Amino acid sequence: MQEAQVNRNIYDPRLWKRFWEIARPYWVSEQKWKALTLFAILLALPIPLQKSMALFYSLLAQSSTALEIRDPHLFKEVIFKIPVAIAAVALSGVFLTYLMNRLSYEWQLWLTTRFLEKYFDNRAFYHISTTPEIDNPDQRICDSIGSFIATAIGFITICHNSIVALVIHTGVLWSISARLCLLLLVYAAIGTVVASLFGKRLISLNFKFLQSGADFRYSLLQIRENAESIAFYRGENRENVQIMEKVREMIGVQRMLIGWERNLELFTVGHAGYNYFLPCLVLAPLFLSGKLPFGDITRASLSFGQVYFALVIAVNYLKLFGQLATETTRLETFETAMSLAATGKIPAGASTIDSKTGSRLALDNLTVQTPDYQHILLREATAEISPGSGLLIAGDSGSGKSSLLRSIAGLWNAGDGQITRPPLEEMFFLPQRPYLVLGSLREQLTYPRLDGKTTDGELEDVLAKVNLEGLAERFGGFDVVMDWGRLLSPGEQQRLAFARLLLTMPRYAVLDEATSALDVNNEARLYRYLRESGTTYVSVGHRPTLLDYHDNVLELQGGGNWRLMATDEFRTASAA
Repeated sequence: MQEAQVNRNIYDPRLWKRFWEIARPYWVSEQKWKALTLFAILLALPIPLQKSMALFYSLLAQSSTALEIRDPHLFKEVIFKIPVAIAAVALSGVFLTYLMNRLSYEWQLWLTTRFLEKYFDNRAFYHISTTPEIDNPDQRICDSIGSFIATAIGFITICHNSIVALVIHTGVLWSISARLCLLLLVYAAIGTVVASLFGKRLISLNFKFLQSGADFRYSLLQIRENAESIAFYRGENRENVQIMEKVREMIGVQRMLIGWERNLELFTVGHAGYNYFLPCLVLAPLFLSGKLPFGDITRASLSFGQVYFALVIAVNYLKLFGQLATETTRLETFETAMSLAATGKIPAGASTIDSKTGSRLALDNLTVQTPDYQHILLREATAEISPGSGLLIAGDSGSGKSSLLRSIAGLWNAGDGQITRPPLEEMFFLPQRPYLVLGSLREQLTYPRLDGKTTDGELEDVLAKVNLEGLAERFGGFDVVMDWGRLLSPGEQQRLAFARLLLTMPRYAVLDEATSALDVNNEARLYRYLRESGTTYVSVGHRPTLLDYHDNVLELQGGGNWRLMATDEFRTASAA
C-alpha cells in the first residue's frame, strides 16, 4: 500500500509538516481561546510539579541525614513537611493528567466534527469507498483521531515536562556534584544513540501492526454484514481460511514487534538501572571522607533519575513517537482523499458531464464513462421524460443501467453532454438494496428527513399501501429501535423503502430494481400507487412486467449504443 511508504521517521521534517497541517486548524478555530487557555495551564503545571518533587527529595535527604546524625529536632522539623510536599506533588500530577484529558476531549470533539463534515461533503464518503489507498475510514474516524490527539498531547506534555525537570533537577545535581552532572550527560548520550538504532524498525513494525489489525477487523465486519449469504453458500471454510491468513499476518508482525520491544526493554531497563548506582559510586568518596552528608546521596540519586529520564526521552517513548507518526500518516492521507473527493479530481484533458438544474428531467447528447475514463457506457444519448410519466431503462447486465442512474444522481460526472434535472431535493432515489438505518420504525419510514411531523396514522396508512399492515404492532410500535436489516426479509425491506417514497411524494423518483425481491402482485400494487401519486419516475429493471407501468423505454445495448421508443413499440421490437 502506498500509504505504508509515507513518512514514519520521526526525524523527517515532512512528518512534522503533516502533523501541523492536521493540528493547526483547531488552534486557529472558534475554539482557540479555550484551547490556548487549557494549553497554557498545561504548560505551567510541570513547574510546580517538578519544584514539589525537588522539595520532596530535599526533605527526604534531610530526614536521612537527621537519622544518620541522630538529630531528633531536625527529624521532627522535616518529617511533618514531607506530607505537604507529597500533597503538592500529587495535586500537580493529578491536575496535569486532568488537563491533558480535558484538552484531548475538546480537541477530539472538534476534529471529529471537522472530519465528519468533510466525509459527508459532496458525498466524499461515496467517492472514497472505491479508493484502495483509504482502507477502514470508520476506524480512522473512530480510533485514529483520538489516538492522534492523545499521543500529540502526551508527546508535547512529556517533552515540556522533561525540559522543566532537566532545568530544575540539573541545578540540584550541579549543587551537589558537577562531576556527576558531566557523567550523566555522557551516560544519557550513549543511551540515546543506542536506542535510536531500535527506533526505525520499531516504528515500521508498529505501523504494520496497526494496519494488519485494521484489515483483520474489516474482514470480520464483512462476515457479519454478509452472514446469511455466506451461510447459504456454505462458505464458512473459505472464510475461515482467509480470516486465519489475516490473523497469521497480524500475529507475525506482533511477534516481531514483541521481539524488538524485548531487546529495547533489555537495554533500557539495564541502562536505567544504573541511575541509583552511579551517584553512589561517584559520591561515596565524598561521603566516606565526611565532606558530604548521607542524605545528599539519596537526593542526588533521585534527581539523577529525573535528569536521566528527561535526557533519554527518545529512548523511553519510542513507541509513543512511532504511534504518533503512524496516526499522522493515516489521518493526513485520509483528509487528502476526502478533499480530492469533495472537489473532484479530473484527469488532464478529460471532460465532465454538465449538470443543469431545471424543471424537467432530460438527457442531451449524454455520454457516460466509468470514473477512470477507461470505458464508454453510453454515447450521445438524448431523452426527455414528460411530467407524470414513467421511463424504463432496460438492457443486459453490465450495459450501464445503474451507471446512468449514478450520473443522473450526480454521483458520477465522467463523460460529456448535459443532464437537466430538478433540484436533488425534489428527487427520490431507491436503490436495489434498501438502506435501513440504526433506529426506530418511524425513522426508517421518514428517512432521510430529520423532522418528526408525520403522524402515526399517516405511517399506518402508508404501511397498508405497501402491504405491511401490522408491522408496527408486531415489533412494539413505531418508536422501538430494532436491527431492521436482520428482522425484515428482502421483500419487506423493499416495500418499506417504497413506503418512504410514497410518504415523501417527490416530483421525480428514480428506482434501481427497487422491486426485484417482490412478487408481481406486490410490484403491481406499488407501481399503481406511484402512478396515482403523479410522481414522474425512472426505473431500472429486467422483468417484462415492468413494461406495464412505463410509457417509454430507453434500452442500453452495450458498447455505448442505445435506443428510445414507446413501450408498445418496444414490445413489438422485442418480440420480432
